[in-house]
Amino acid sequence: MLRRFSDVAGAGLLLLVFSPVLLLACAALLLTQGRPVFFGHTRLGRSGAPFRCWKLRTMRVDAEERLEREPELWQRYVENGFKLPNGSDPRITVVGRLLRRTYIDEIPQLFNVIVGRMSLVGPRPIVPSELEHYGPAAGELLRERPGIVGAWTSHGRARPAYPERAAVELQYVRTRSPATDLRILARSIPVVLRGQDDG
Repeated sequence: MLRRFSDVAGAGLLLLVFSPVLLLACAALLLTQGRPVFFGHTRLGRSGAPFRCWKLRTMRVDAEERLEREPELWQRYVENGFKLPNGSDPRITVVGRLLRRTYIDEIPQLFNVIVGRMSLVGPRPIVPSELEHYGPAAGELLRERPGIVGAWTSHGRARPAYPERAAVELQYVRTRSPATDLRILARSIPVVLRGQDDG
């Protein structure tokens, strides 16, 4: 209950602080690429329940369809840990690339925290096809609410791909404590300030 209270209070405070940034980003997206402004990607939450992980839309409207119809693009997506590098993803818009580099596109996930789908700190939410990397330990991962930041994301630009990513996330869920969460939050601040690499 204390963790849930901390999540809601922290997310509410962060939304209040970053609301001007979020409004400016929404306006920029409306002017440059139109609606929709938000994009909800289906991820696995606690107990494996699917949910919409909200972000600002940084890609073209047909981004998901393009990924499915271009085998080479899909292969690079899987090989890179189910994510394409920002600088080589043809689906990302110009404004979207800036929002990703500064992590501004992630702000709407604070709403996921408020409604109880996510935590401020936890393993990053995954798509169903990523579960195979966790093998028999997949159930351990899904016992926790996914987080906006976590042990894996706190590595910043040096965060490892699978299978190392799975080991990092599982180590976190097996040893999680308030002190661990505070250390991850502290490590995540400079990661956010440095921004994402386009590589």
